[in-house]
Amino acid sequence: MEKGVDKRPPVGAIVGPTAVGKSEIALEVAARLKAEIVSVDSTQVYRGLDIGTAKLLPHQRISKTGVSIPHHLIDIVDPDEPFSVADYQKLARKVIADIHARGRLPLLVGGTGLYFQAVIDPYVFIPGARDSSLRARLKEEAKERGLGYLYRLLQEVDKEAAQRIHPHDQRRIIRALEFYELTGQPLSITWKRGKQESPYRLALAGLKMDRELLYERINRRVDQMLEAGLVEEVRGLLLKGYSPDLPALQALGYKEIIAYLQGEIPLEEAIYLLKRNTRRYAKRQLTWFRRDPRIKWWEVEPGKLEEISSSISTWMAGQLGTDVE
Repeated sequence: MEKGVDKRPPVGAIVGPTAVGKSEIALEVAARLKAEIVSVDSTQVYRGLDIGTAKLLPHQRISKTGVSIPHHLIDIVDPDEPFSVADYQKLARKVIADIHARGRLPLLVGGTGLYFQAVIDPYVFIPGARDSSLRARLKEEAKERGLGYLYRLLQEVDKEAAQRIHPHDQRRIIRALEFYELTGQPLSITWKRGKQESPYRLALAGLKMDRELLYERINRRVDQMLEAGLVEEVRGLLLKGYSPDLPALQALGYKEIIAYLQGEIPLEEAIYLLKRNTRRYAKRQLTWFRRDPRIKWWEVEPGKLEEISSSISTWMAGQLGTDVE
């Protein structure tokens, strides 16, 4: 690389916690920068998980100025298809290359931190050993002693993995423990991050919001999801024969409703848990993204969508050397 000339392909991003307004702002930024949006969301990849993932449907992917914005990596697998961060990384990098080939700007938008980092940084995922009988034993242990017990074990043997894996994500906790027991090594060593820099020239925008305001928005969004038919969506997935134990259906917004549909808890408790769990998730998302010093932050305030979108677009264009419309 010539000194002072960055020839890496440009990539923009808008990240932040759930319900902060990423999708709405991203539409306006994408319209201004002639960008295509690449979803960075581990649940929006699944077909049929629409309401609970706050997925923008095709007719909603239009800016306020009437520009239709292409979206990628949404609805790409069925709920019962295995899908990993390594799969996402491979697909996302292919999509990014295709967008560049069309002469447009890839704009990563979402809140799944590990997916985001796997794309923008030189992570190499190494397939590890697997043992179905060991996995079955760990699942049984989770039933008998609680998932919290397994999570504490993970914290002891692989602190980095424990920091990145949600305490309720049984599949990934078990996978990490399985890898450790079979290899004697922490799973986090497979997330090798090369010493080289990002393969892309980056402009990373983060959205944040006053905590109480964000929590109000989260609570309101959950109410809107229920009004839009979240319970019916989850019931429909179960009626199609999808197991409630699938990773897709253990996602936030689905596991709580499944507990209600299976008679484990009343609807009021499911709603309470969904709101509480979403607030906690938003807090973890902010913690994750704040660790990355490359992200420039914008405070989202009601009624300032146009101002924020314009500010991000101008900044991003300056960082990446692109034009603003």
